[in-house]
Amino acid sequence: MIEATADQSTKPYNALMNAQRSFIQKGGLRTLKQRKEVILKLKKLLKDNEDRIIEALQKDMGKPETEAYSAELLFIYNDINHQLKHLKDWMRKTNVSTSLINQPGKSYLKPEPYGSVLIIAPWNYPLQLLIAPAIGALAGGNSVVLKPSEITSHLEELIHRLINNNFQREVIHVVCGDKNATQSLIDAKPDYIFFTGSTKVGSLIMQQAAKYLIPVTLELGGKSPCIVHKDANLAVAARRIAWGKCMNAGQTCIAPDYILVHEDIAKDFIEAFNNVIHQNYQGDVLNNSDMAQIVNTHHFKRLTAMISGDVVSGGNSSETSRKIEPTLIMNPDKDHPAMQEEIFGPILPIITYRQIDEAIEKVNSGDKPLALYVFTSSSSTKDKVIEETSSGGVCVNDTIMHITSNDLPFGGVGSSGIGSYHGKQSFDTFSHMKPVMEKSTWIDPSIRYPPYKLSWRRFEKLFLWLAG
Repeated sequence: MIEATADQSTKPYNALMNAQRSFIQKGGLRTLKQRKEVILKLKKLLKDNEDRIIEALQKDMGKPETEAYSAELLFIYNDINHQLKHLKDWMRKTNVSTSLINQPGKSYLKPEPYGSVLIIAPWNYPLQLLIAPAIGALAGGNSVVLKPSEITSHLEELIHRLINNNFQREVIHVVCGDKNATQSLIDAKPDYIFFTGSTKVGSLIMQQAAKYLIPVTLELGGKSPCIVHKDANLAVAARRIAWGKCMNAGQTCIAPDYILVHEDIAKDFIEAFNNVIHQNYQGDVLNNSDMAQIVNTHHFKRLTAMISGDVVSGGNSSETSRKIEPTLIMNPDKDHPAMQEEIFGPILPIITYRQIDEAIEKVNSGDKPLALYVFTSSSSTKDKVIEETSSGGVCVNDTIMHITSNDLPFGGVGSSGIGSYHGKQSFDTFSHMKPVMEKSTWIDPSIRYPPYKLSWRRFEKLFLWLAG
């Protein structure tokens, strides 16, 4: 792990952000060509160092090579390609109508960068959740300060070296350290903050940002439910839920956090789920390289302490390998540890229901989740769940995959997040849509100036007619 800067005052960070802000104000990333060049350079840097990145991810979390590439690097490449394909169109001003009262004239929205953007990333996807928002910020013409997680220290050290050795600090720069470094960075008053992490920490970030009126995007988490109705394709549901829960050993903010399954098919679902796990990991999860590790001993012990009650599948673990079998806990009560917080591991409570209204009521009784999953072959059931629940996003008959669509924004609602990104939404998030009105001077009616010749009632009628 790289040590935090010895001087944790805001002074060095003020200098960094002022340099970035000055760079942007002087037109550093004003043109399409400039933005494309930086983004393509970043892509090439990642491409040239893929093996080192995957190795760092394996050292930090034991990520399977395929997961490390697809969920971290490939995700970023896809986002870069999409941004570059559409950036020219996104940068254009958008004409809007001009009311009669402002004629002759024209009105439009012109996207402009905020300035220096601070991106604070978590440890679970330490590359993707650091670089993907940075791509949107650069596409919007901003400079970027990256704060990677110190928990995944190998990846932190590698990204620090790669970025800072290959880019001007005025364009993109990595700052390492712990929560004290993060606090000092915020106290340096960046122009925008993008944070991914827990709801608890996100609340603290927002409070600190509010002191300086810094706009924020918060990508948080929560307990994402998965409803399996009695008419679901059980084989497909079990396979896709198991994949979504076991990817990165369940350390995914949109992993299914608990299952609501119709009581008529609960037994069959558990059997199908267990068969999938046995097939995917050849009956030995704890020694299988296709299952990632829990990130550290602290989180391993936190998770194993949750394994109690009616454990109907799994339950075994290895502190040596920091791996836990996918574990199903049947009908835990509301006070069970696995129902008190976001699990962030391969433990899955299963709660049965009789009517779909019961499942919807259960979802609505908690905080609004980042993701909601529903498996059903009924359009009416699907529509009812979508209509009567609120969540950051919904995926029908699958898990996780909705975030791979460039045309679907990703973000939370309520305690699961504020704001969104991905695709064009990334560009919009990191761009201030500046409203501009241009008016001619060849006509300048005296009616708007003193001495006023109309009563306020007649003026109101005239104004509403002209402005309508």
